[in-house]
Amino acid sequence: MSNNQDLDHARRVLEVESQCILAARDRLDERFSQAVDLVAKTITRGGKAIVTGVGKSGKIAAKVSATLSSTGTPSVFLHPTEGLHGDMGVVSARDVLIVFSYSGNSAEVLRLLPHLKVRGAAVISILGNLKSEIAAHSDVVLDGSVAREACPLNLAPTSSTAVALALGDALAMALSVRLDFKEEQFADNHPGGALGRRLTLRVSDLMRASEEMPWIEESAGAREVVESVTSKNLGAVLVRAAPRKLAGIITDGDIRRALGRGSAFFTLKARDIMTRDPVTIRSDERAIKALELMENRPSQINVLPVVNATGDCIGLVRVHDLIGTL
Repeated sequence: MSNNQDLDHARRVLEVESQCILAARDRLDERFSQAVDLVAKTITRGGKAIVTGVGKSGKIAAKVSATLSSTGTPSVFLHPTEGLHGDMGVVSARDVLIVFSYSGNSAEVLRLLPHLKVRGAAVISILGNLKSEIAAHSDVVLDGSVAREACPLNLAPTSSTAVALALGDALAMALSVRLDFKEEQFADNHPGGALGRRLTLRVSDLMRASEEMPWIEESAGAREVVESVTSKNLGAVLVRAAPRKLAGIITDGDIRRALGRGSAFFTLKARDIMTRDPVTIRSDERAIKALELMENRPSQINVLPVVNATGDCIGLVRVHDLIGTL
């Protein structure tokens, strides 16, 4: 098989799956809003979403449960078989059950449903068969049917799982808006890894404290400026207006530009070289904002003075420290 044939097959899979997702989008109606209402009311009264399914549908259910939990809708995944052997204890009358099943007749789910209904849990199902037994047991049914699987044999769950996942994600995102889920809450739910660092790290976590930084007076000569910049190896020196108050900053770039004056450079004072009123950032801002301030500008900067609520300069953050961490 040639590489071109491989690419043709891959493109066909993506095309079939995308067409099925778009078809599911076009079928959305008031039942979707009913599902959102049902889950939102459940969460408001202290309940949670119990998501279940078996086989490939079970794997989709587990992922959707994780997405719900991370975006403001408390959720747990319940395997139907494990539910019949003790795990059903996680379900209360305040909860809502979200079922994934393409056939709508999964035996394991059907054995579980009556026990959950007795407990008073409402049932939302995402199915490929709207006339199935699970549909008959459901309070709200969402249409997850597909014209065909993307599998060349039309057998392996491909389009059907893609649609089920997309509908689950749509439900989770609609709920995040309905429940007024904030970026700060998302950060609290994702404290680990690169995403967590981008959301939770503050400038104060990465800055070089004021005592580590070189300070000079506005009247300092050019030679002292150069010596101060190189003494701490931070690529900048702060120019003092008053104790802990910033008159300006001198970076390696400022010195290079001043050197363009030739021998006159050594007659200059710090006030002649510095950048006045430099861009600063508060220590309690997110570190990612500092990186954006330094990069998203016509002329990028490599260091950023850090100030507190009263405007005192208390540190310096470098782009190298930010990139290395974020």
